[in-house]
Amino acid sequence: MVIGFVNVFKPAGYTSAQIVARVKRIYGVYGRDRKIAAGHLGTLDPQAAGVLPVAIGKATRLIPLLEDQRKAYTALLVLGRSTTTQDALGETVARGDLPEHWERKLEDVLPRFIGKLTQVPPMFSALHHEGKRLYELAREGKSVERKARGVTIYGLSLLGSEAPNRARIHVACSEGTYVRTLCEDLGAAIGVPAYMGALVREASGPFVLYESRTLEEIANDPQGSVTPPEHIIPFPTIVLDLRGSADFRAGRVVPLPQGAPASRVFVRDHSRTLVGVGEAHGALLAPRKVFV
Repeated sequence: MVIGFVNVFKPAGYTSAQIVARVKRIYGVYGRDRKIAAGHLGTLDPQAAGVLPVAIGKATRLIPLLEDQRKAYTALLVLGRSTTTQDALGETVARGDLPEHWERKLEDVLPRFIGKLTQVPPMFSALHHEGKRLYELAREGKSVERKARGVTIYGLSLLGSEAPNRARIHVACSEGTYVRTLCEDLGAAIGVPAYMGALVREASGPFVLYESRTLEEIANDPQGSVTPPEHIIPFPTIVLDLRGSADFRAGRVVPLPQGAPASRVFVRDHSRTLVGVGEAHGALLAPRKVFV
C-alpha cells in the first residue's frame, strides 16, 4: 500500500490534471491498484512549470491537514502589452510605450504590493461558477462577475531586467494568489500595459524545486519518490500494539500507550504500517482518519 506525497516537476505545456493522471498510472502499476487515489495540492497553469505536489493513496485524505500553503515563484514580466488571459497565450488588449527608466520605476513600486492585497480572479482561471470552470466560460466569450479575494504577498523582488521590456521577479505569496494578475497590476502601477510571459513555481509549502522529480525519474523509482506523511505534516508518531491497532482500525477509542506528545498524532501498528491519524483526549486516543 502506497501512502505519501510525491514532489513532481511539472513541465510547461501540461495541465495539472494530466500530470496527476500520469502519476496515478505509475503508482497504480507499482502498487497493483488500478483504483489508487491521487490528487494535487494546488493547480499550476498549463504554461507554467515547477513544483506540483501530488498526494498518493490515502494521503489524499491528509491534504486538509497541510497548514503551510505558501507558494514561491519566479515570473517573467513583459511590459508594453496586456492580454485577455494576462499571460503570453492571450489576445492583445492594449499596447503602450515604456516610460523612461522603467526598471527603476518598477523597483520603486514593488513595496506597495507587499502585504495583504485584494485580487479579482481572472476569467481564465480554474475557479467554478454555476458548475462550470471560469476558463470554459471565457472560451465561450462570456464574462461573469467575480468577487475580489484577499491574498498576501510575503516578498516581492526584482531579480533582473532584459532589454527592451522584460523583467524577472520573485514572488513569495499565499495560496490563491494569481501571479499573472500581479504582473498586470505592476505594469499599471508604472503606467504601462503588462502580462506574465513565463512562470516557474519554486516552492509549494514544504515542497521545493530542487527536490522535485520528473515523471521519468518517478517511473524509474516509484518507492524512492514517495515522501512519508510524517516528513510533510509535523505530527509525531506513536506505535500501537496488535490489539490497539486493530481497535483503532475499527474506529474505536484506544488507550494511549504513553503520554500524548501532541493533540494529533500519526498512528502506526506493530509492523510500522501507517494506519491513520488520531486525536488525543487525556489518556485516550480517538481515530480521526483511518487508512486501513
